[in-house]
Amino acid sequence: MNWYEKLNQYFPIEEMKSKEHMELLLKEKGDIYRKDEGPHHVIMYVETEDFVFIDYLFVSKKSRGQGLGHKLIDKLKKKGKPIILEVEPLDYEDTDSEKRLRFYQREGFKHAKSIGYSRRSLATKEVNTLEILYWSPGNESEETIYEKMKHTYENIHTYKDQQLYGESYQDVDEVLTYTEKASERKKEEV
Repeated sequence: MNWYEKLNQYFPIEEMKSKEHMELLLKEKGDIYRKDEGPHHVIMYVETEDFVFIDYLFVSKKSRGQGLGHKLIDKLKKKGKPIILEVEPLDYEDTDSEKRLRFYQREGFKHAKSIGYSRRSLATKEVNTLEILYWSPGNESEETIYEKMKHTYENIHTYKDQQLYGESYQDVDEVLTYTEKASERKKEEV
């Protein structure tokens, strides 16, 4: 099974980029879009000067619980930059979503409560709401994480979307929102 098939089996269709999209990113944006794969994992990520965005992280079922996910995340943490990713909201009927969230919490990721993310899938036409998680060695503000997410959306998620899918994704300002009040509440909780 190739790297794309592994990702495609694990991630829902509304979250998947096409194989052509990812291959084009690897070819044309290979300076920042990267793939790390092994027999039991695939990680697709963006690395810029000041942050890392995990696009996809897959660890095979038979390798889970053996520390492989931790090693992959640790490798990215050693870069000393904030790490950002998108996850499905917790669904108590889906044990995978609960396990995923617990894994990222153990790894020190925080939920960016002031950032909203809802995007219409070009594959299913349904609106898909995701949560933004981040890990930051320098205690970055959620507003800074929001700016980095906007950069990722505009330069990676929607890269040549019209050419690849025959239509465009929504504008970044329709997909990502930043609510300062949520950020202020979070500061008060700390």
